[in-house]
Amino acid sequence: MLSNPLLLKSSANFWPEVASALLQSALLDKDAQQSSRDMSALRVVVPTFTHIQQLKMALAAQIDGSFIPPRIVTLSGWLSLVPPSKKPLSDSDRLMSLYAELRQHAWLKKLFIARRNTDLLPLAQTILKLSDELTQSQLPSLRIAPDAAEVRWQAALAQLPLNAKHVLSDESQLVWTIWKSQLDGNDAIAQRYAQMMQLAERAEEPLVWISPLEPNEMEQAFLQAYGKHQSVLPITLDWRVSSVNAVYASAWPEVVDALDEVKELSSEIVTPNGLSLCAAKSMEEEAQQGAQTILNWLQAGKSQVAIISQDRVVARRMRALLERAQVFVTDETGWKLSTTRAAAVIVAWFDVITNRAETIGLLDFLKSPYLFSAHANKTAQVMAIEIALRRANVLGGWELVVDTLSSMPKQAQLIAQIAEQAKRFTGRKTLSDWMTVTTSALEVLEMRSSMATDAAGLQVLEMLDAMQQDGEASTHTYSFSEWRSLVSMQLETTEFVPPSRDQRVVMMPLNGARLRSFDAVLVVGADADHLPSQLNEVLFFSNAVRRELGLATREQLHCEQLRDFVEVLSANDEVVLSWQAHKDGEPNPISPWIARLQLALARSGSAELPQHHVEISTQRLTATPTSMPGPSAPQLIPAKLSASGYNSLVACPYQFFATRMLGLSGLDELSDMPEKRDYGDWLHQILKIYHETLRDQKTDLTQREILLKEISEKILGAEQEKNAAALAYYVRWQKVMPAYLVWANEREAQGWRFEFGEQWLERTLTWPDGTITLHGRVDRIDVHDNGERAVLDYKTQSHTVLNAKIKLKEDHQLAFYGLLSDGQVNAAHYVALELTRGKTGDVAAPDYDAWLLALDAQIKDGMQAIAGGAPLFATGIESICQFCDVRGLCRKGTW
Repeated sequence: MLSNPLLLKSSANFWPEVASALLQSALLDKDAQQSSRDMSALRVVVPTFTHIQQLKMALAAQIDGSFIPPRIVTLSGWLSLVPPSKKPLSDSDRLMSLYAELRQHAWLKKLFIARRNTDLLPLAQTILKLSDELTQSQLPSLRIAPDAAEVRWQAALAQLPLNAKHVLSDESQLVWTIWKSQLDGNDAIAQRYAQMMQLAERAEEPLVWISPLEPNEMEQAFLQAYGKHQSVLPITLDWRVSSVNAVYASAWPEVVDALDEVKELSSEIVTPNGLSLCAAKSMEEEAQQGAQTILNWLQAGKSQVAIISQDRVVARRMRALLERAQVFVTDETGWKLSTTRAAAVIVAWFDVITNRAETIGLLDFLKSPYLFSAHANKTAQVMAIEIALRRANVLGGWELVVDTLSSMPKQAQLIAQIAEQAKRFTGRKTLSDWMTVTTSALEVLEMRSSMATDAAGLQVLEMLDAMQQDGEASTHTYSFSEWRSLVSMQLETTEFVPPSRDQRVVMMPLNGARLRSFDAVLVVGADADHLPSQLNEVLFFSNAVRRELGLATREQLHCEQLRDFVEVLSANDEVVLSWQAHKDGEPNPISPWIARLQLALARSGSAELPQHHVEISTQRLTATPTSMPGPSAPQLIPAKLSASGYNSLVACPYQFFATRMLGLSGLDELSDMPEKRDYGDWLHQILKIYHETLRDQKTDLTQREILLKEISEKILGAEQEKNAAALAYYVRWQKVMPAYLVWANEREAQGWRFEFGEQWLERTLTWPDGTITLHGRVDRIDVHDNGERAVLDYKTQSHTVLNAKIKLKEDHQLAFYGLLSDGQVNAAHYVALELTRGKTGDVAAPDYDAWLLALDAQIKDGMQAIAGGAPLFATGIESICQFCDVRGLCRKGTW
């Protein structure tokens, strides 16, 4: 027989009162009631496993000595003992089977503005969610009267206005048709209902049903069927006015069962004890105040503390602060599996496949700790790959990446191994075949073994394994983009609950606190944006339709959440509600629920809720003034020196120390647009070939313009095929070519001949106690008919800029090239490759011989000073520092 529910007040004594009710219950025989020792003849169903422990502890507290407790289970645990008639379809199998059907209908894509097939996946997921809701509400009545659901459906549609009926007819009919097609023996909810009815039919012991919520349609049908064979006692929370704190009933009358009785409570309203507000100025302050509050509670001896995480961002920050203080929070909220590092490597792998080894994505994937984790020198190999790809400005493409690494066989083999696996992710395959390919890739790339050692990684592998088993029977084929979307959706909808190590502090959602009490509770995010939680909109069905169909309406969900909140306030002696009072410089309003509570207190003349504020523990540090760094490292003096290296020493000795002596340097930036340095490299190639051709073939003056154009077209045309943006530089060079030809021919008429270009030279400088080798690539050496030799350096700058540069003599490149030539050069010139008033030309270095002698002495003196331990101070000026790669190392600005 199904008894009337036993209503118990929401309080910290809920489970002790349940224990008392069980001990005194008529469901136990007289001997069991008298002895209170053997309660095994009683079956008790509770909402979660946590409640099993709480009930057992409550019974133990009231029974002196040993006893046999009732058989306490959750409904899911009890149903697991009943084998299903046949294996139900998994969620992923149902989803993809429905998606396979939806993608066949072009009108659906048009109706829901789906650009790609994969855009229909979220639609399929929403329809299945609605189908499950309909099954749960309609199945019990459908089993009794097969036509009942159709009648109820028509009644629900009648609630819509005429204009809405036309708009929603197609969508609603789609959901209704799909729902009816799901009602077979493979539907998981239908199977669950069948198992519940099997338990009811063979009921052998009295049943106590404990739940904070009213039973849904399926549960109510189960309890009624069970009550035909055995006694059933439902126990739930009492929401009558007399059982709810007067101030809560007055502030939120929608939570009580009889609204008309609320008016009589004004005289009973008093400020709740233990409830306080914490208004923080920022997110960081809210996290700090919350973390310090938790620490203070623990130090005061509280051993069971709960954090209600309405604002997940603040909650995660608070958790990090607590872990820094060696307090490890047990997280019951669960984070999306997609936010874990293990899921990120799967997403990165799919990105690499989709983007065909786009360099940034490939490097991100290579740096994953799960990939090739057994390789002892993996970090060095990945760094070598990154440097090579950045230096060559390779933007992606398997073949180009492998070709770039051709001189590095180990690294090239690693990339080729990844590319080989990526090639298998093509064509259309069944879910089982896609899973086989994915699993094989994880094995070959040594990811599976490393992921198995990580909690999140293990859960990702378990999810993939389950998907493989679920998809074995599926015969539909899918593209890689569809497979990728399915895996991403599964990662997004699967929750990751990290292993618990410390039970003192528990983080949970608001509904996770049902029928539980703690020493203290901190509610994080008690502002208007987070409390109440925003309810997701469900397509197709209005509130009127949902109400007629017996589905949860927005009002019901809102009331359910508010009752959860009231239960937290009622069942715990100390509760702190915290929120950010200011956000982005603007006032951030408190939750309307709390505002209503404050209004109820003000109307009754009661005291306001007290403010909660804690002093953050401080640690006094002794400031240590920093000074300009001036390292001394004679043992690191370089064996070789380039022109740019010496310019670095002159510009800032500390920069020279960091980049040339320690070998530190910033990574080259990848760019999908040609840069000015690329333009300079192209011109160097063009002019080298052009002048070598003139030297070797004695090309006539009339043919030189044609020759230069042909060479330019060959080199710059090839660059345009790689990147169309190179056209802008080609046009730029075409404007300069005529002026350059004029200058080059005039120089030849003056007796100068091209000798060689783009040649690497070396020369060793010696002094009594040391040597250093100068090295560099000289752009061009010309020889005169009288035997003089001159070094020329091409610059993609104008004649005016080069004139100013040569006067300042801050760049020692020309003199450095002269030293490389070992005194065989008598003159030096910059050659402008930009126009000034339609012309170009060269800028000669004055007093070149004296400059060479001075530079020779300066290099020797500088190297001798470094070898002697001279400090290398960070003396660079701001124009140098703003482009310096090691500014963060010298920390200029802090001294």
